[in-house]
Amino acid sequence: MATSESEIRPMKAGDWPEVRRIYLEGMVTGNATFETEAPSWEKWDSSHLPDCRLIAQDVSQIVGWAALSPVSSRRVYAGVAEVSVYVAEIARGERNRLEAAFGID
Repeated sequence: MATSESEIRPMKAGDWPEVRRIYLEGMVTGNATFETEAPSWEKWDSSHLPDCRLIAQDVSQIVGWAALSPVSSRRVYAGVAEVSVYVAEIARGERNRLEAAFGID
């Protein structure tokens, strides 16, 4: 279970299995995405900004992640991004550092 000991850190490629697991948990809710399956690491990696990916990790596991993806490749939209925030099922409904750091009420 997520605790107030959650740490926010940059995401690494090796985090993908846990990021994907949390993404799939979000899909089950029907509120997280219009996608019907989780993408491969390569597809996900190419569609999210590399310097804007964060992981929330408690003592033993990743309990959430946030990332930005560009809304368009058109020059007029340079700097405009869509934010994704996913919280693991075990960490939902708790007011903890993870939710505070990601601005979740």
